[in-house]
Amino acid sequence: MAGEYGVDAEYVKEIDKTRRDLRSLISSKNCAPLMLRLAWHDAGTYDEKTRTGGPNGSIRNQLELNHAANKGLKTAVELCEEVKVKHPKISYADLYQLAGVVAVEITGGPTIHFVPGRKDSLESPQEGRLPDAKQGASHLREIFYRMGLTDKDIVALSGGHTLGKAHKDRSDFEGPWTRDPLKFDNSYFVELLKSESEDLLKLPTDKALVEDPEFGKYVELYAKDEDAFFRDYATSHKKLSELGFKPKCNFRSNLAKGVLGFVIGSTVVILGYLLELNKKID
Repeated sequence: MAGEYGVDAEYVKEIDKTRRDLRSLISSKNCAPLMLRLAWHDAGTYDEKTRTGGPNGSIRNQLELNHAANKGLKTAVELCEEVKVKHPKISYADLYQLAGVVAVEITGGPTIHFVPGRKDSLESPQEGRLPDAKQGASHLREIFYRMGLTDKDIVALSGGHTLGKAHKDRSDFEGPWTRDPLKFDNSYFVELLKSESEDLLKLPTDKALVEDPEFGKYVELYAKDEDAFFRDYATSHKKLSELGFKPKCNFRSNLAKGVLGFVIGSTVVILGYLLELNKKID
């Protein structure tokens, strides 16, 4: 596996140990929503055209951490530092994305395939690349299309709001999106399709998912079929976590090697059989 990922075996072992420590930390601190937000905000600055931003650990830089959209994430960065001290070989970029993956999994969400090997950057993008919750469908498309993501990705990733709640000291909004903000399920979409509820949050970006026909068909699907949501969310989350990151894992190359090995092995067996057969005939 290490060779496929472009990182050495020792690094893969450290990733496994880091995953265990993150599970313990996130469980004990009940901070899954915060860790998921950290992973999203580090990755969500990616610009496909300029190939800048993305999941490179730059959110730890004070300049970027001070961006308005990142209010409250200092706590997440500090918590991750407790794990980083134990595993100094792990890049911040991998650490933050792994934290997001673990946050989803330990709250009952889908398993997300994690590929290590991201490199850290000290260069932060300009402020304003993350979604503004006060805006609508056209804004969402502008932001996510810039990353290279699709309408399906937009809706699936929005389902991550099943975890956590908005805080007045971090934004202009307050309250949870779902009845159980520490459980990852499809209730975000179920609640979106209901009439207005005073105790649950619906931001302009949330309402846009229902009002826009293209978005709306995915909202209805995910509200009815949690398995479909989990499947699409896992795919979209993986895409988000790998924006601008090109894993060295080459499936086709490995497949070709496997096929070649099978052919060679089979040929050797057949030739051996024919040789033995000729001996018996002679």
